Parts: sequence; structure tokens; C-alpha cells
Amino acid sequence: MRERAGSGEVERRRLRWRARRGLLENDILIGRFLDREGARLDAEDLRALEALLALPDNDLLDLLLARKDPAGALDDNRVRALLARMRAA
Repeated sequence: MRERAGSGEVERRRLRWRARRGLLENDILIGRFLDREGARLDAEDLRALEALLALPDNDLLDLLLARKDPAGALDDNRVRALLARMRAA
């Protein structure tokens, strides 16, 4: 039986795989952010990122480029803080 890495490590690897997007711009922006900040993301950051990654590519890009503000369920302080960090990366 294979040994499992810590659940945080497994979750981060899954998240990086899920972050691969159809739009190159999203891949670049998210990849850069994960390279710089990925190891520092806590459980709430990971949930906020999961919520962002559930968006269609164009909607996600609009948020990453600050063309739009989060709305509805994404209009949350944690999502806004994560977006600010992603934009700065």
C-alpha cells in the first residue's frame, strides 16, 4: 500500500492541476500566484481559490484583471483578499 502525503500537500497538488485553464492568460496568472504563494495558502484561501476556479474561464479572467468585482456568493472578504494577492503576484 502506498503512503499518502499530508492532506494539505495532496490538496495543493490537486489544486495546481485544477488551475490549468483553457485560457493561457489564466494559466499564467494563476501559475505565477501558486509559484509564489501556494505554500502559504491556508484552508480558507484554498476554499476561496476553489470557488474562483469553478468559474468559467472568461469570468475568472475578468476578476483576475479587475475588470469586474466578485458578485453573489463570491462577494466575500476572503475571496476579495485572495484576488488582491493574485493580482499582485
